[in-house]
Parts: sequence; C-alpha cells; structure tokens
Amino acid sequence: MENDLGLWAIPIAIVGGAIRVSTPFLFVSLGEVLTERSGRINLGLEGTLVFGAMSGYAVAYQTGSPWAGVLAAAFAGAIFGLVHGVLCSIPKVNDIAIGIAMMLLGMGLAYFFGKPYIQPVAPDLPSFPLGWWSDLPQVQAALRINVLFILGIALAFALWWMFRATRVGLVIRVVGDSTDAARAMGLRPSVVRTFATAAGGAFAGIGGAYLSLYYPGSWNEGISSGQGLMAVALVIFARWNPIACFGASLLFGGAGALGPALQSVGVSEGYYLYYAAPYVLTLFVLIAISSKSQAITGAPGELSITK
Repeated sequence: MENDLGLWAIPIAIVGGAIRVSTPFLFVSLGEVLTERSGRINLGLEGTLVFGAMSGYAVAYQTGSPWAGVLAAAFAGAIFGLVHGVLCSIPKVNDIAIGIAMMLLGMGLAYFFGKPYIQPVAPDLPSFPLGWWSDLPQVQAALRINVLFILGIALAFALWWMFRATRVGLVIRVVGDSTDAARAMGLRPSVVRTFATAAGGAFAGIGGAYLSLYYPGSWNEGISSGQGLMAVALVIFARWNPIACFGASLLFGGAGALGPALQSVGVSEGYYLYYAAPYVLTLFVLIAISSKSQAITGAPGELSITK
C-alpha cells in the first residue's frame, strides 16, 4: 500500500477505518441518546454490546443468516434494556449501580454461553464497495461500507426528526425534562423510561452484532474495547443530539483507526500508544465536559448527572 499510494495511504486508511470502527459507537450512542433523553442513564450498554455480539454470532452461525443474527442481537439487547428499566423503576434504586451490575451480567453471560462459538465461522454481513473508482485493491478494501453503517446514519436522522416533530419524541423529552410535568400531562414516566431503555438496549445489541458479524467479524471474549462505556461520554460530547452523535462517532472511530493506518505504511514505533488514542480522546472529552465553570447544555433535566 505504501508503494502504491505513498502518504495518501494514511488518510485513506483513516477514513476507511473510521467508518468501520465508528459503527458500534454510532449504534450504542444512539441507544444511549434515546435512554438519556427519557431521564435515565444506562452504564450497562457495554455488557449489552458484548452479549449482542455473542448472541448475534451464535444465531447467524446456527441459521446461516447474518440478518437473523442482527435481529437476535437486537432482541437480546432489548431484553437487557427492559430488565434494566424495570429494576430502575423500583423506588430508591440507583441507575448507576444497576447499570454496572447489568454490564457485568451481560459480559459474564456472553463469556459463558459464547465459548462454543469461538472457533466456528458465521456468515458476514454484506457491504458496499465505495472504492470502485480505484484499481488498487488496498483502496477498494479500505472503502467498503457495511450496510449497518448506512442504517445507522438513517436512524440518526430518524431519531433527530422524532424528537423534534412527533408525539413520541415530545413524550420522551417531557419525561426526561420533568417528572412532575409529565405526570401532570397524564403520562407515566417510569413506563416511558423503561421502554426507552429497552429500545436503547436494542440499538446497542445491533452494534454488538456488527462487531462479531463484520468488523472484526468473529466472536471472542475481547471483542469489545470499551465502546459501550465510551459511548456514554460520546453522547454528552454530542449534547444529546442524534446527528451530532454520528459526527462524534466518526471522530472516535477515526481515533481508533489511527494505529492501523500508521501501521499500514510501516510506522510501527509507538504502536500501543496509537491504539490508545480512543481512550485518550475519551479522557479529554470527560475533562472538557466536567468543567464547573459552565453548565452542560442540552442535558435532560431529570438526568442524574445534572443533579
């Protein structure tokens, strides 16, 4: 690749890698936006992501259909979200504590039930070639776009429109901003938050299916590198805007693709440092949004981080 493209290999590899790496971030962050807009934070999405990756891979292997795996992952994520929502509806139960418990439960169940599927090979999700304009196989490989990435973009705009122009979006926003106002309107905040958490879990499950069925495209116990937890910081960074989550996901994905991009052109010194870029970015984002000198704009009023 270096001989064919020279230094152009680096931006091409970063763009292609950003698209591939950003897709799980996109789905998990969209799920967390939906959950947090209802006034609840879900730190258990890392476990949901991992369990979705395992269940999606297992079902795809058993049925021979990657789309069956995606549906299974979404269903598993919705169940995790539903359990999380029901538990958090109990009076005096802490969202953060339940989220950590659900994260550990999801990862533990995935490791236990996923052991038989470490070696078998499941079918991959389809992708589209955006590198058709080049005869270089390296460019064609770097610019293959998975169908879930396109679906994620569509969902980002659909959620943005839902929050702005539909009754469902209005209900979620009212519940997230004020429990008292929601009750005065005849709404049941705990029910709305439970269903929003379940839907957010389904999104995270789809993100997990992408990991196991496309990139990296296999099931193993180290398949997630903390995307579920980093997505919480990403949502705050995006100010709870679904479209901004898409841009932030590409930014985080680009940071994750930096190491492989530099390695592809022979830059191997500081290999592990480059792979730490997403975590360093997350740290800087958390520091930036934790400033006491300015309020967190756009945050739902009932969200625990605003109280």
